[in-house]
Amino acid sequence: MASLKGQTAMITGASMGIGEAIAMALAKEGVRLTLVSRSKDKLEDVRNKIAAQYPDIKVGVYPVDVQNAAEVDKAVETAISEVGAIDILINNLSCFIIEENKRKKRFWELPIELISQMNGTNVSGVMYTTHSVLNRSMWAQKEGTIINISSVTGLECPPFDGEAVYHANKAGLEAFSNSLRIETAGSNIRVLVLRPGCVATNFHLQRVKYDKNAMDEFFYGYEPLVAQDLADSVLYMLSRPGRTSIKALDCVPTAQRGLTRFDREWNERNKQ
Repeated sequence: MASLKGQTAMITGASMGIGEAIAMALAKEGVRLTLVSRSKDKLEDVRNKIAAQYPDIKVGVYPVDVQNAAEVDKAVETAISEVGAIDILINNLSCFIIEENKRKKRFWELPIELISQMNGTNVSGVMYTTHSVLNRSMWAQKEGTIINISSVTGLECPPFDGEAVYHANKAGLEAFSNSLRIETAGSNIRVLVLRPGCVATNFHLQRVKYDKNAMDEFFYGYEPLVAQDLADSVLYMLSRPGRTSIKALDCVPTAQRGLTRFDREWNERNKQ
């Protein structure tokens, strides 16, 4: 198991949920952190939590809109100067947008601005961040690990209305990762993909129309993943020896037997 201590990681979408859990897990391993998200206040909250538990870990926060390439590049440049060359990039930031208090709409019913924002965050944002980190840090060193957080739905789309853009984004992330892995040959850079299944986070709540009852119904009878499960998966992928790449890892609830097939007797069978 390779030690991560002393490395520097950049995590996008680090202000809550999976990104925050990954940040806490890496801090525990002695990794310096550069945290990226839109909300400065939420990033500061995460930094304060890390400082309370791991006061020796250096943490920089960089509130940016990843849809803006110049803003992203400036944040990467500043992060490297303040915290250090980036050894690990976790492209975790993702968005799924539904007009508040409205039903999920089919693709042709969506406002163009929502399509643009999802594409801009989920595809362009990943590419802008990766482009900057490679140019400013990893390619010069010929070292590093990039983990792109995709989804099990990046390979197979569930039969739900209103998700065409999001799932196209995740499928594009799979293709981008596969191509980038080939293009970084001649270096020790690893390009890896983590595909979560059903996770109980605020992000999933957005996808069920901001309806807690709908979320409870979707998770009925089984235990979904929690953010810490994905953080543990990231640690596993990062801690493999440099000669080993976990090219893609699906992390799903055991009860999620297929994309839309759930063992809803799981809780009853496994209750203590």
